[in-house]
Amino acid sequence: MDGENTNHIAVLAFPFATHPGLLLGLVRGLARAAPSLTFSFFNSAKSNASLFSGGKSPEEENIKAFDVPDGVPEGYVFAGRPQEDIDLFLEVAEVNMKKSVEEAEKVLGIKVGCVVADAFLWFSGEMAEELKVPWVPIWTSGLNSLSVHLYTELIRRTVGIDGLSGREDEILTFIPGHPQLRLGDLPSGVAFGRLESPFSVMFHKMAQILHKADALCVNSFEQLDPPIHEVLKSNFKKILHIGPFILASPPPSANVSDVHGCIPWLDKQKTGTVAYIAFGTVATPPPHELKALAEALETSKIPFIWSIKDKLKSHLPEGFSERTSEIGKVVPWAPQVQILEHDSVGVFLSHCGWNSVMESIGSGVPIIARPFFGDHQINTWMVEKVWKIGVRIEGGSFTKDATIRGLDLVLKSEEGKKLKNQILDYKEKALEAVGPNGSSTKNFETLVQILTSGKA
Repeated sequence: MDGENTNHIAVLAFPFATHPGLLLGLVRGLARAAPSLTFSFFNSAKSNASLFSGGKSPEEENIKAFDVPDGVPEGYVFAGRPQEDIDLFLEVAEVNMKKSVEEAEKVLGIKVGCVVADAFLWFSGEMAEELKVPWVPIWTSGLNSLSVHLYTELIRRTVGIDGLSGREDEILTFIPGHPQLRLGDLPSGVAFGRLESPFSVMFHKMAQILHKADALCVNSFEQLDPPIHEVLKSNFKKILHIGPFILASPPPSANVSDVHGCIPWLDKQKTGTVAYIAFGTVATPPPHELKALAEALETSKIPFIWSIKDKLKSHLPEGFSERTSEIGKVVPWAPQVQILEHDSVGVFLSHCGWNSVMESIGSGVPIIARPFFGDHQINTWMVEKVWKIGVRIEGGSFTKDATIRGLDLVLKSEEGKKLKNQILDYKEKALEAVGPNGSSTKNFETLVQILTSGKA
């Protein structure tokens, strides 16, 4: 093994939801920018099979996928607990990732020169320390949620850990970088929720070790959260905003499928009139909300595209798809970015996951947010109260009347025009950040330099 050649970058993925796809998108950009480097991509077999199903393009031959055991024992029967698969993975992730990295060094014949990892995998910092190489964690979400995790100890000391119990609307004013924050919008696992679960413990450990990173990369752009950025700068050696990933490292357009004909349908609609509805890969509104949302769409006669899994259609009112076929389109999958970028789309009904927020900003489409878990709530707070680019669904969940009022507000009122202008302003800043001389582009170049030199 060549001990001198350290052009081997170990990339550790968190194999759930959109995390591995976002990380691979970034790695593909890095692989094109630094063809002399070899990237070993560590992920579960199931996730790798999905990510690499289309094969690799010639310029991506320097990315090598390695399967890491997912921690699910053979013959295991899932009990249906929340985050059960994540908990199983985390229990053995540290040992399995270390073994896989050692194996990759043998297979490739090159020692690891840098560890790049999803920031969730806090133990990757200790791995890098043992290997005596730089550690570059990637936070695939925004600074708003990261800052709250970093101040977990302060928050627990100040508000306690007794649960919400009617305190949801309490306004917190002591979290650095956040002039105000609603208690109920803190990510679960910080001051309430299953604080002892492996998932919550993972966040807590991450918050305690992240400051040791040689550089922390964030899926955002500097102009989005200047107050939080200023506060956190002193916590880290380097914070590199290298996003939005969807603009900085977009997937090849050849990989985009529109089998249900969403784009030709949108071509026939008027500018800014269509509601696009999608709640990501994991979140699902309960049946009574799906029904209420459908009734609102049918009554308002607002044109819509609704991306909803086939198995959930049984919760929609009987005959809904047929009765609304003139004004709407119900599909099991949709090319989200291409839809949001279409001129006819005027509002995005979303769970407010970070990826969707970035796609909304990148496309200039205001949001009606219905948050569920994770960072959805704090993203919703920022969307409505700080950036003013959307609104939370009235009452926090879909009812027929609240949905109609939300749609009318965004699509037909003066308030809606302000939301549109504000998100277009942020879109301009995002595009500037990923432009030739933009802050995200320069930060990406700094990241490439760290990886190629092996020095932060």
